[in-house]
Amino acid sequence: MNIRRTAVLAGTAAALTSFAVLPPAALASGNDDVIQRGGPCAGGDWKLKAKHDDGRLEVEFEIDTNQNGQVWHVRISDNGNRVFAGNRTTHGRSGSFSVEIRPGNRAGTDTIKARATRGGITCGGNVQV
Repeated sequence: MNIRRTAVLAGTAAALTSFAVLPPAALASGNDDVIQRGGPCAGGDWKLKAKHDDGRLEVEFEIDTNQNGQVWHVRISDNGNRVFAGNRTTHGRSGSFSVEIRPGNRAGTDTIKARATRGGITCGGNVQV
């Protein structure tokens, strides 16, 4: 292998490695102010997004399992204070639901925690804004 090819491969590997170790919250989509996390959930996925908006927070939590009619119990908290609790049912072609709320913005960094449970399955995560 020649030196130039080795350098290119090493540079590419370094770039991919540094990207791979970024926490999911650093991978904001679209708007730089939006913090987003997601992961696998019951054969589908979950997504939690949050951002500051006019002195409030804008929070969206979504579950997509590709199955209609599933009832999930959803809880969302901000720094341990419950800001939403209720049941949501998956619907539509994608078998999904979303909860969108605009709680007040507490002083300091907000840790938003969202969880959805159904039977013995729990899906969700945290973001900090």
